[in-house]
Amino acid sequence: MTRFVVVVDTQADFMLADGALAVEGAEALIAPMQRWLAALDPKDTAGVLFTFDTHSLEHYSASPEAEQFPLHCVLGTPGWRNVLDAAAVPPGIPVYRLEKGVFDMWAEPDVVIEAMETGQTGARDAFFTGLTAHGVTDVTVIGVAADYCVRWAIDGLVARGFTVTVPPGLTRGIVRQIDQVVAEAFGDMRVAVADAA
Repeated sequence: MTRFVVVVDTQADFMLADGALAVEGAEALIAPMQRWLAALDPKDTAGVLFTFDTHSLEHYSASPEAEQFPLHCVLGTPGWRNVLDAAAVPPGIPVYRLEKGVFDMWAEPDVVIEAMETGQTGARDAFFTGLTAHGVTDVTVIGVAADYCVRWAIDGLVARGFTVTVPPGLTRGIVRQIDQVVAEAFGDMRVAVADAA
């Protein structure tokens, strides 16, 4: 089995205790996440995608997130940076990045995915269609927050036919944790809360 990995919004404003929108308990996940990524096997990992919640001072007040949360993850600020070292992903596993301006990584029509090694970009939907065409059916999702951006990432993956695994020790929610999110939002769909090797 070849799987793909999506790492959702592991940015300083969410992951660090003094971040602008700190997720309780997230800082304790940094070291386990880093170890897990470093242990991925190139033989069965098609790639790793890091998503970045990305806002600007000029446009945040009109965004959906502003209705619930203070300004955070402003592009180029220390709070926007990824606290995980993408270079720790083993050689031979392609690493990608995606910037999004809303909770749902699937909602904006013109989102692109960038290969971090080459800088080459491509349309998000075509990228995931390509994974399916190459026989990738399973995606492991880690990151924050379980009840917001992680939840929407899973929703889009399931809608595109992927089977999703979420290791409970590698995600945290703001109000609800991942087991509750999956039980309430996904029922008997192809989503498992389980440790991933």
